[in-house]
Parts: sequence; C-alpha cells; structure tokens
Amino acid sequence: MSECCGSKSSRPQSSDCCGSGEGKIILLYACSGGANVAEIADRAARELTVAGAAGMFCLAGLGADIQGMVQTARDADVNLLIDGCPMDCAKKVFDRHGITNYRQIKVTDLGIEKAKGVRCTQKQVDTVVAKAKEVLAES
Repeated sequence: MSECCGSKSSRPQSSDCCGSGEGKIILLYACSGGANVAEIADRAARELTVAGAAGMFCLAGLGADIQGMVQTARDADVNLLIDGCPMDCAKKVFDRHGITNYRQIKVTDLGIEKAKGVRCTQKQVDTVVAKAKEVLAES
C-alpha cells in the first residue's frame, strides 16, 4: 500500500491513490473466513483495488490491535467493510475499536448462500463489486 493511503496528515492533498479523485482516503476491509462468502469478499476487495475504487487494507492488523493500522482506519474518510456473513467479524473489529467511519456490505445479504468447501463464482464477485461501487458512490 502506498504511503498516501496512510494518515491524512501524511498524504498528499491531491492524492487519488485510494480510490477517490477528490483526495479522499477510502479503504476496503474484507472478511477472511473459510467459507465461499469470504473468498467472494476478498476477491471483490481486490478487484475494487485494481480498478482504483479504493485501497485494500488489513483487517487482521486491526484485529491484532496494531495501533498504526487502527489509526489509519480512524483517519480514513471512508472504510468499506465487506463482511461475508451475519457473524459481522469486520464490523465487530471496528466497533471494538470505536471506529465509526465505516459502511458495511454483507455478502449473504445479497442473496449469496454461505457454504464451506465451495468455490465462489465470478458472477458472485461481480454482484459484490457492483454493490460496493453503489455504496461508495453514496459516501
């Protein structure tokens, strides 16, 4: 992740490296579970990053209480959480840290059933990417 996706004080004001032509820091955090919905969340976040919609960041780092990563999430203009299922793991990590500048997408809320041992499809990833773009356009 380039340094412009760090804290507001360290990034160039005209930066659009984290997905916004307006210089906003928009970070993505994907579910990392073992089911298909986690794979969907991860792949959607990676596709959004490659497309320049936002920058993917490390949910595990927040869960591990790495303070620099927690601060990066606090400093972001928008954090988009892509949770796989109703367990809401990403949301719970953010709530535990008192970070409120987030929007959440839940893969299972998009009509995709959670299943272990099943690979995701590109169509499912595309569904989540489209929803993420919609949510980010509202942010």
